[in-house]
Amino acid sequence: MTQYKDIAIVFDCGATNVRVIAMDTSGHIVAQKSMANETDEDPYYVGGRIWDVEKMWGKLLQASLEVTSAIDSSRIAGVTVTTFGVDGTFCDQTGNLLYPVISWQCSRTEPIMGNIDAYMALEELYGISGIYPYAFNTINKIIWFKENRPDIIDSAHCFMFMPSLFIHKLTGELKNDVTMAGTSMMTDLTGRCLSRKILKKIGLETSLFGSLAEPGDQVGVISVPSAGQTGLPAGTPVFAAGHDTQFAIFGSGAVLDQAVLSSGTWEILMVRSTAFTATKKELSVEITTEFDAIPGTYNIGQNWLGSGVLEWFASNFYRGLQGKELYRVMIEEAEKIQPGSHNLKINPDFSQDSLHSGIISGLTLHSSRAEIYLALLESLAYRLRQGMDALKKAGGLTPSSIICVGGGSKNALWNRLRADVCQVPVELIAQKETTVLGASFFVFSGAGIFSSPEKAREQVSYKPQVVYPSELAQFYNEEFKKQSDFLVNLT
Repeated sequence: MTQYKDIAIVFDCGATNVRVIAMDTSGHIVAQKSMANETDEDPYYVGGRIWDVEKMWGKLLQASLEVTSAIDSSRIAGVTVTTFGVDGTFCDQTGNLLYPVISWQCSRTEPIMGNIDAYMALEELYGISGIYPYAFNTINKIIWFKENRPDIIDSAHCFMFMPSLFIHKLTGELKNDVTMAGTSMMTDLTGRCLSRKILKKIGLETSLFGSLAEPGDQVGVISVPSAGQTGLPAGTPVFAAGHDTQFAIFGSGAVLDQAVLSSGTWEILMVRSTAFTATKKELSVEITTEFDAIPGTYNIGQNWLGSGVLEWFASNFYRGLQGKELYRVMIEEAEKIQPGSHNLKINPDFSQDSLHSGIISGLTLHSSRAEIYLALLESLAYRLRQGMDALKKAGGLTPSSIICVGGGSKNALWNRLRADVCQVPVELIAQKETTVLGASFFVFSGAGIFSSPEKAREQVSYKPQVVYPSELAQFYNEEFKKQSDFLVNLT
């Protein structure tokens, strides 16, 4: 058996799927297993949505056993965990959950964000944290507990973000990371730490979250019990990673000031930068700033619901189809529609409970599902251009292309629309699992295989496929102006 450690094991939990992937130092997937994920009803709050951590863990165990049985375990350099942002819960000293993990999809926090000035002026809160005031931000969940279940906080030993809950199951250690904390709206951007000032305003101490690990820090080893459950060798080092977006951006190969679109349930458009501003100006154009995976660097961008809208549409209009067949049929039908012939206008913001969200305008008895699907893709491409324009205004950036990663990058029709609407090339890299790829770089550097995550990244050959704007670019430039007028008229 080989003694060379060239495989990283990444437990990756998304809103749609949970999976375990074995990635080698060249960026190749050696083995993988994915399983569907979904929220559950909160048994303690009517209408609430939670993540059932034990159910998710059961799926991850099954996936891990399948992956580890397919590889030579002596090649494993280390293990890490990435998940969606903001979510977590309070735990006791042994890591037991005191309340289920409230999902970012739960609406109970919407009135809290709307009344955040009761604790701290929004502009000041934004100026310190840089996080746009989304209702799902962790700070709103913390305040919900304070206002509705103070007994949970009183009895808590710590608050653990989602990746840390799984790291605890792997290692027995309770340790949070910087990148997840950076999505909470409770951190100090300048200090790359939790903000004592913000936490004091909501009546908490930073000690409740513990010291924060940096990506690549070793936070423990695979325990004997988890070794038996996962198939991973006991004693294998476990390293911190965290919020999937940060590792998708780094894994894309993006250099500083280059636009990256992480396209999944949420569309996340960001640039890596060594500077940031978080003033009223950035707040007005919905800019959010998070900690990059590399200290001293920031991820500046915007978030909006992306494939989540398309998944809703598919489940209601393409019943009976699933997987690759579903999207093959949807795309083939939409490609037969002449651009501009459907007369539909859509506001794709289906995530907010407001008067003008989720609007489909122009429907007639002759409207087809293919026309609606095409209009949805177009509306999301228009939303991307709005994000690009906002980044240009806020950061003085003029990206010459967009690197597109994530599940949404596999949709060729959508990519053509993005290029035409945004008037710049869209780069599609050969590596599709950029979150896992990016996380693996920190495993290899943490394990000493490479001297830094950047050196680990240099081992990967990025071969971008470039989608250039087509002859329809001018048409879509005019359509973008009409879309902007449509959205303005809704307000």
